[in-house]
Amino acid sequence: MFRNRLLISLLVGLTLVAGCTQRAKINSVADLDGKEFAVPTGTVADQLVLSKIPTAKISYFNTVLDAALAVKSHKADVAAYDEPILRNIAAKNPGLRVLPDPITKDDYGFAVRLGDAELKAAIDGVVADMKANGDYAAMVKRWLPDVGAPAAMPEIPATDGPVLRFGTSAVTEPFSFVDGSQAVVGLDVEIARRVAQRLGRRIEVVNMDFGAMIPALISGKVDMIGACITITAERSTKVLFSTPYYQGGLSALVAE
Repeated sequence: MFRNRLLISLLVGLTLVAGCTQRAKINSVADLDGKEFAVPTGTVADQLVLSKIPTAKISYFNTVLDAALAVKSHKADVAAYDEPILRNIAAKNPGLRVLPDPITKDDYGFAVRLGDAELKAAIDGVVADMKANGDYAAMVKRWLPDVGAPAAMPEIPATDGPVLRFGTSAVTEPFSFVDGSQAVVGLDVEIARRVAQRLGRRIEVVNMDFGAMIPALISGKVDMIGACITITAERSTKVLFSTPYYQGGLSALVAE
C-alpha cells in the first residue's frame, strides 16, 4: 500500500513539473519555425504568419491583448500583430518583449480621397517638418515609451476655420485610442490635429470600425483617415496615400 501511494505521489509530481515547463526561449525570427502563434481573430495576422512561416501553429484569441497574455502565461510561444501595438503592450506588461526584426515590413500612411493633392501635401509637409526639427522623434518617444503607458496628448491650439473630418479607428493604441477622459488620442490623432492647425481648419475626430474607414473616405463622410493603415497597391487604387510616416509591419511578441 505504501509503495502504491509513493508511486502515485511521484507520478503527480512529474505531471505538475511537466505542466509548468517553460517554453523554449526565442531570440530571433529564425527561432519561430514550428512555434505556436497567438493571433487576434478576424485579422489577417494568421495569413501573414503562414505566408512567411508555413510550419507555424495558429491559436486564435478575441483581442491582441488576450494573445499577448497567452504568451505571458506560456499558453503560446509568440503573439503576432502590428509592431507598434505590440510595443505598446510590451511596455506596459513586464516580462514581454518584441523581437527586433519584424516578420513582415509595412509602411503606414494617412489617406485622402483620390485627387485631393492639397490635403496630401499638407500631411506630407507636417510630417517632413516634424522629422526635420526633431518633433517627430519626440512624438514617437511620447506615444511609444520603452516602459509604461503613452504620455498625454500635447496641447495643440485649434482654429475656427472649416471643419477637417478625420476618420480613425480608436482600437490601435498607441496610434489611435480612447484615453481615460474618453477622448480619442494617439500618434495619428496628433498628426491629424497638426495638419488641421496648418490648414487653419477645425478638426472633428470621427471614430469608426477599421473596415469602415476607406468606404467613409470615398463617400465623403470624412476628409482623411489614419489608424495604423498599411499602404498597399490595392488600397492605392481607391484612395490617395500620404508619404509613409512610419515603418511597422507584423512583429513577434515573446516572453523574456
